[in-house]
Amino acid sequence: MALDQNWFTEVCEEGGSAFSLRIKRKLHDEQTPYQRIEIYETEQFGNLMTIDGFVMLSTRDNFVYHEMMSHPVLYSHPAPKRVVVVGGGDCGTLREVLKHPEIESVVQVEIDERVTRLSEQYFPELCESNGDPRAEFFFGDGIQWIKDAEPGSVDVIIVDSTDPIGPAAGLFSAPFYADCLRALGTDGLLAQQSESPLYHTKSIIRPMHDEMRKAGFLDTLTLHFPQASYPSGWWTATLAGKDMPVTFAREEACEERPFETLYYNDAIHRACAATPEFLRKALLG
Repeated sequence: MALDQNWFTEVCEEGGSAFSLRIKRKLHDEQTPYQRIEIYETEQFGNLMTIDGFVMLSTRDNFVYHEMMSHPVLYSHPAPKRVVVVGGGDCGTLREVLKHPEIESVVQVEIDERVTRLSEQYFPELCESNGDPRAEFFFGDGIQWIKDAEPGSVDVIIVDSTDPIGPAAGLFSAPFYADCLRALGTDGLLAQQSESPLYHTKSIIRPMHDEMRKAGFLDTLTLHFPQASYPSGWWTATLAGKDMPVTFAREEACEERPFETLYYNDAIHRACAATPEFLRKALLG
């Protein structure tokens, strides 16, 4: 990370690239027990949150990420009712999940409560559903929460985590996926952000597929979407099916969904599941 002449710059060493935003001013800077959180006001992207120097979200483009982390996996499950969001302290994914009237409960498990409290202050639009009676907040270790969950007690687990470093590293391992598998009920689905296929196919996406299958998941599928403020501008979420193939299970329900979206729709769902040839070959090993 560099902040020079009113620009915030995140350098992606493995990709040999960088992304910059012009900054008006810094709004907040805090070192929590877990990480350093900074909030900036930018000229074109609204407010910007960074954690340990890495872009987490901006006002302007977060809708793509939050919609794609929630709606595809929920419409891939035949009857989702019980959801757990691990990470996602900005509450954007929680908000999207709660748009689905069939959802009965969502537990938001975030290790750093300050992410949520700062989001309530600087990204209030993402937190507008925090008072929904179906939402429950748990501030603590997501790995331990999943380990302690009752077997078969969850329909969908969404891992909305930071990069696989620091507190999030254990979220990308076979033992964690095995605990997710046990916590999921019949037809259960896991969705996890899986970084850029342009930069992280070998280091993250292929190992993630391998670890999910090693843990016992029947099927895995990586979904693709643009994300302007993340390295390479091309991002993914990887889905894993406990005991069924990952498919677009409720196309008609998606077409008739009773809420508005800015990016996601039925056509996007079908398109994002297409696997580029280089990734298909890499996943075949």
